[in-house]
Amino acid sequence: MMKLKSVESVFTIMILLSVSIIGKSEVYIVTIEGEPVISYKGGVNGFEATEKLDVTSDLVTSYSSHLEQKHDTILDTLFDDGNYKKLYSYKHLINGFAVHVSEEQAEMLRRAPGVKSVDKDWKVRKLTTHTPEFLGLPTGVWPTGGGFDRAGEEIVIGFVDSGIFPYHPSFENQNTEPYGPIPKYRGKCEVDPDTKKSFCNGKIVGAQHFAEAAMAAGAFNPEVDFASPLDGDGHGSHTAAIAAGNNGIPVQVQGYEFGKASGMAPRARIAVYKALYRNFGGFVADVVAAIEQAVHDGVDILNLSVGPNSPPATTKTTFLNPFDATLLSAVKAGVFVAQASGNGGPAAKTIVSYSPWIASVAAAVDDRRYKNHLTLGNGKILAGTGLSPSTGPNKKFTMVAANDVLLDSSAMKSSASDCQRPEVLNGIMVKGNILLCGYSFNFVSGSASIKKVAETAKSLGAIGFVLAVENVSPGTKFDPVPVGIPGIVITDVSNSMELIDYYNVSTLRDWTGRVKSFKGTGSIGNGMEAILYKSAPMVALFSARGPNIKDYKFQDADLLKPDILAPGSLIWASWSPNGTDEPNYVGEKFAMISGTSMAAPHISGIAALIKQKHPDWSPAAIKSALMTTSNTLDRGYRPILAQQYSGAETLTFIPATPFDYGSGHVNPRAALDPGLIFDAGYEDYLGFLCTTPGIDSHEILNYTHQPCNYTLGHPYNLNSPSVAISHLVGTQTVTRTATNVNEEETYTITSKMGPAIAIETSPPAMTIGPGASQKFTVTLTVRSASGAYSFGEVLLKGDRGHKVRLPVVAMGYDR
Repeated sequence: MMKLKSVESVFTIMILLSVSIIGKSEVYIVTIEGEPVISYKGGVNGFEATEKLDVTSDLVTSYSSHLEQKHDTILDTLFDDGNYKKLYSYKHLINGFAVHVSEEQAEMLRRAPGVKSVDKDWKVRKLTTHTPEFLGLPTGVWPTGGGFDRAGEEIVIGFVDSGIFPYHPSFENQNTEPYGPIPKYRGKCEVDPDTKKSFCNGKIVGAQHFAEAAMAAGAFNPEVDFASPLDGDGHGSHTAAIAAGNNGIPVQVQGYEFGKASGMAPRARIAVYKALYRNFGGFVADVVAAIEQAVHDGVDILNLSVGPNSPPATTKTTFLNPFDATLLSAVKAGVFVAQASGNGGPAAKTIVSYSPWIASVAAAVDDRRYKNHLTLGNGKILAGTGLSPSTGPNKKFTMVAANDVLLDSSAMKSSASDCQRPEVLNGIMVKGNILLCGYSFNFVSGSASIKKVAETAKSLGAIGFVLAVENVSPGTKFDPVPVGIPGIVITDVSNSMELIDYYNVSTLRDWTGRVKSFKGTGSIGNGMEAILYKSAPMVALFSARGPNIKDYKFQDADLLKPDILAPGSLIWASWSPNGTDEPNYVGEKFAMISGTSMAAPHISGIAALIKQKHPDWSPAAIKSALMTTSNTLDRGYRPILAQQYSGAETLTFIPATPFDYGSGHVNPRAALDPGLIFDAGYEDYLGFLCTTPGIDSHEILNYTHQPCNYTLGHPYNLNSPSVAISHLVGTQTVTRTATNVNEEETYTITSKMGPAIAIETSPPAMTIGPGASQKFTVTLTVRSASGAYSFGEVLLKGDRGHKVRLPVVAMGYDR
């Protein structure tokens, strides 16, 4: 029988994450009194302060051991052996542990002395090359760091993702310029249980996996999820290659080459922390453990192409939960964090990356698009998509529908029309013709794929295939898929209906409906060549939109999100051959996929280049440099547009706002030399939390271990490189502090704003010496309460050529 005994008061954050398992046990996150290594200022008998996370220090080792002993003491005191399972001890960024217990045991923990809170776990999900040239890296950025063969040298990027396929050429330790040791990094390398080889090779410097919560939940399947850092999904290999893959790797798929791929920082090192899995995403207990380990090991940059399924309801605010609190401590330790902003666009308030200490990245469509077309026998040309060769010039081929070439007429036509099963189709009738197939929900669910359509057509001797989309759910995204034979997807429903009408009129049938002769013909164009557009970048349809929210009631926050826009649509990068995240790329070494998951590692890689040039800069300084130098005009020098739906669910293009792209599209060359930065640190972020309305100071103490002794007056006074006021009444004045990171320069300050809000800045100009800081104010006044946000900017223009821009958003109210 378990009985409650007295427990001495200690600080710990126990993450008891709820996971469905056999019986009533779940995983929980519990917070208790005390400080983790990153915040410990001393005060415990026999243990000196450890505020700097130097894991080689005996003080840190000693205090870490002390915390873990306290964790074990709490559990041993409350529960009998065998009645619980501790999954992780968190000691460095938060003080606590993840534990697998019953609901009744969780209640006992809530009542135990020194325990501050007990939260159930929640799930997270993945927020699923040409871009170096598009961003100007080879000519504008890499040369300043010594060329591509030095870009990102000595910088370690940590990836909390689905693992890595270490044998890919994007991750090889190349013989021409082999990687040497990197003493500052202290991470471990797991060994592949099958090959007995290390996952590390000099390019990959750390590789670990975290699955204790997933296993406790009964969600982990070692056959497909792999109890190692091996990527069984594809997502992790893709994101790592975007940020730090080797330069000049040929992208070969289906026997064709689609150019050469490179990471943003091709000489940066890769540290893998696998906490996401192919079928279920991940659990916060595992993700927090991975982040803790990454910061402990000494990564410089942390890439998170992962986010919650929805705002956490266990805490009153989006900024305070074990996940965001861990990232706040990571930033305190000097680690820059880039997180995907989410794929819930184009609807408003779909952001899933909330906090000011994180760089939240939106996704752009860059200038490369792929198009194809089908020419019918009657001369009509139907647009579509398909990375395929053409059927040849000046020749049309007979089209045969899958439903009309069944081997067994009793076979269900609906199951054959998607062309996934060649064994039910008559190869004699298909050979030498174009196979016409139907798009079904199976393609959305992943049980059918375009790759399989191509394999079916090829195995039956077809000259090519057409996949017609007859109906589609709003928001369905059709990315072009490389196939080895002529093939096209007709994505527009009206074009598909025109194709079907033509086919039916041209096909002669007997009175039973059986085909007597196929007369419809067509030819498929060449879809292999990319078309470059000047209307780029453009905010991708799926990219999550602001305004940012401060709580799970979706109340607007006084903080702009997303922060910045980066390429995230149709991105070529490495893939794990056994990855199943995209059925069209199973068995391939490269994949072209879309998502804010792809945008975040672009920023992580560019942040690595900035860190390489400015090793002493804080995470906030790097984020500021990225934001204030970004572009709001496209390549045609027109305002950036955002993909959006009109009322009829038709894709349209509208002028983008800061709720679409944050400060704008990343400009790597300018970010290396921003002129001014807007810096912020741990105390500033505490001030932001302590002045955000609705946040309980006890809750802040629970997660940050700090009392609210510091206030900003208003959360919008956080020294961020943007201004957001969600409820502006009358006049409000906002202060910003600019720090010069170049030579002395005089800046002229101007501003503009939508007509509903008046804006003024003071002073009109200021001269700032190297390393010096100066304040300026931005005053906003309501002219009319329009019921909508107004958008504007503050521009600081230096006499040495620097341009520093801050986006401004505000909504005016009468009271």
